[in-house]
Amino acid sequence: MSATDVPRYVVFGQPVGHSRSPAIHRAFAAQCGLALRYDRCEVAPAAFAEVARDFFARGGAGANVTLPHKAAALALADVADPAARRAGVANVLTPVAGGLHAHNTDGAGLVRDLHERQRLTLEGRRALLLGAGGAARGVAWNLLDAGLAELLVVNRTERAAAELVARLEDPRAAAAPWSALAEAAPFDLVIHATAAGVLGQPLALPSGLVAAGGLAYDLSYGSAAAPFLAWAARAGVAACDGLGMLVEQAAEAFAIWHGVRPATDPVYAMLRASMPVAASLA
Repeated sequence: MSATDVPRYVVFGQPVGHSRSPAIHRAFAAQCGLALRYDRCEVAPAAFAEVARDFFARGGAGANVTLPHKAAALALADVADPAARRAGVANVLTPVAGGLHAHNTDGAGLVRDLHERQRLTLEGRRALLLGAGGAARGVAWNLLDAGLAELLVVNRTERAAAELVARLEDPRAAAAPWSALAEAAPFDLVIHATAAGVLGQPLALPSGLVAAGGLAYDLSYGSAAAPFLAWAARAGVAACDGLGMLVEQAAEAFAIWHGVRPATDPVYAMLRASMPVAASLA
């Protein structure tokens, strides 16, 4: 196979220089005996649609999409899977006959990491989702599908939390103001999905949010997850960043593109060794 025949993949974002997606997909490809080229593409929101269309017009085989383009990726697509439609955001684009197919693999990746790597059963649990933006929307339905007994959504802008709960259309989901966190605690699972870590904003949380034997989970990794992980350490609760979710959602995308789901543990171990506490999802 010549270099020009190798299927080309890309991750779109801004910023995107930190993205581990190229390393992940190259490792998956090597594991499965496949040849591919995978690059990063930093693009401003105003240029995203044009740059993405040009990539696929030139034969691009697939794209991962990270912040701030996930809503734009869904809008660009001609067809979308149920996860992308209900979340209103997409993190995977695949060319199909007649256009582009949008997928959202974030929620599936989170649930798989919680079940298989963190050994946390979700059925019958109480969970708190901090944030109501694209990251939160990408995982909320999957958490409920996994059998949660209750999902409380809290956001600094209360209206956004109420809007997400209304979209969920599930009696197990409810919204509450940030000021009610201590009263609503404890939870078996606390998921941090705000942009506080990415933006360098302070994170004020009460110490008793996580029940005994529970888990605090940040959807980000690296420096973006550091404030939440520091809070969890001060609170004395088990915590992890979103590196496992990153690898699992990438494996879902890889399976969409190549028809085979790679083994994720070796790739997770490789990344973890290079970044003990592992910037935003990509």
